[in-house]
Amino acid sequence: MDSQEKYNPPNPLKGERIVKDSPLRGLGGFRDTDMQAIIGWILRIGVVLSMIIVFIGGVLFVWRHGHSIPDYQTFKGVPDFIHGVGGIFQGILNFKGQAIIQAGIILLIATPIIRVAFSAIGFILEKDYLYTFITLVVLLIIVVSMFTGRIG
Repeated sequence: MDSQEKYNPPNPLKGERIVKDSPLRGLGGFRDTDMQAIIGWILRIGVVLSMIIVFIGGVLFVWRHGHSIPDYQTFKGVPDFIHGVGGIFQGILNFKGQAIIQAGIILLIATPIIRVAFSAIGFILEKDYLYTFITLVVLLIIVVSMFTGRIG
């Protein structure tokens, strides 16, 4: 480099990109902002899709049961068929509104968990092993808590 030449760093405002070593280098490089955009879309799609599913389930429930008069003298809990995953799937296939609403709520709960999983993938692609480890520990805690019902 001549003493007269001056280093001009890439200008992201002009569309110039800094390409660092990553598994996706041949695809134009993988950046932190790319992963954040993907995670943002996952969160938006998960929330909007769960809202649509709950709305459809609510419409079906009101369409089937809107004419019935509730009996407030006796307590009727949640139907048994929506306590398990198999019952929810069977209820969806039978167009039961409560099962469809339950599926939408499960999707809404699963959305941030999917976000944590995609964050771990992003940290792996960025080769940031400390944050990969931390994210996988958080994901493990969430999964263990879901299946055992315990937090610590």
